[in-house]
Amino acid sequence: MAVVTKSVAPATGRALGIPEDWIWRLTVRQYHEMIAAGILTNDDPVELLDGWLVAEMPKNPSHRVATRMLRLALEKRVAPGWYIASQEPITLESSEPEPDGTAIRGKPSDYLSRHPNGSEVGLVAEISDTTLERDRGAKKTIYAQARIPVFWIINLVDRQVEVYTDPHGDLGDADYAPRVELKPGQSVPFVLDGKHIADIPVEELLP
Repeated sequence: MAVVTKSVAPATGRALGIPEDWIWRLTVRQYHEMIAAGILTNDDPVELLDGWLVAEMPKNPSHRVATRMLRLALEKRVAPGWYIASQEPITLESSEPEPDGTAIRGKPSDYLSRHPNGSEVGLVAEISDTTLERDRGAKKTIYAQARIPVFWIINLVDRQVEVYTDPHGDLGDADYAPRVELKPGQSVPFVLDGKHIADIPVEELLP
């Protein structure tokens, strides 16, 4: 069984709705040990964010449809040497999120014994409705810490796509350049490895 460590909530804990007092935390290794031991299974709706075991929000029908639209839009345009994953784990230093869309270097068979890490991810995307505060806060910080070059939020609340690029800073100060908000009638630049692949109409990403 995994042994967990006790620690004080970091700044990102508030963005995740974590209490301010002492609680149990997990390392990525401990999280993997719990999965291997069957303590956590595919039926458990959780993910590891900055050392916190966080419940995933239930997905409503519009979220499910938007996730499918995102995957189709990216798969139609993805460059050779990359593939698109949907709601599959990526392993970062202290987190193992499951983004709604991810562009990953290589092919799926390259990852039979481990999940992709941050250096192998060219783009992450989250579908946001009830999770908008978390995605703009803790998740944005986590992805910037991992130096994932492009982060999209498909914002179903405000019906826009938010694009974040140029990750910089360290630890809790990690961030992206100010967001670019794109509305229906505009297009989202799909960039991998610094190369412009295509422009995707916002309408293809919003149900």
